[in-house]
Amino acid sequence: MFAARSVPQEIVDVVRPPRVVFAHCDIPCGIYDPHEAQIAALTVVRMTQLIGELGTPAAGAKPEDVETHQAKLARYVAVKETHSERVKAELRILWSDYFTPDHLKQYPTLHETFWTAMKAASKARQGTNPADALELSKKVQEIAELFWKSKGAKTVRQPSMQKSGGEIVYPAPA
Repeated sequence: MFAARSVPQEIVDVVRPPRVVFAHCDIPCGIYDPHEAQIAALTVVRMTQLIGELGTPAAGAKPEDVETHQAKLARYVAVKETHSERVKAELRILWSDYFTPDHLKQYPTLHETFWTAMKAASKARQGTNPADALELSKKVQEIAELFWKSKGAKTVRQPSMQKSGGEIVYPAPA
């Protein structure tokens, strides 16, 4: 009779690598807030503004100036894309984990509102049109207002005080 030996976890991980999984809180924790989606949308707006302000290097520009321009552009685009995806992730959490069939009865345009917001995030991610970034921010604000309304709260829009401008939707003080 042979004694069973345990295989070190490192070997198991090499043979069968663990999958990366993502979750918010499928317990559910009951803690949801559209604030991060709003901040991410404003970041998309700001990166689009910075891309527009960047311009292009003049013909015959020094190689280091061209390199600086390319580095800035690459960073702005990367941040814009990351935050566009972050908007979508935050909205997916609200859409799938927070809102219920009862909310859908109460707000019949809920799915359409989320659908258009997700499409706006994709469009803002794909391009650099400032109007697309502003439309994304507007759609996220609509969802924030629906979210707080579903909790029985009135909302207020406050200036974001960010370089991107814009507003953030908050629940109104009682």
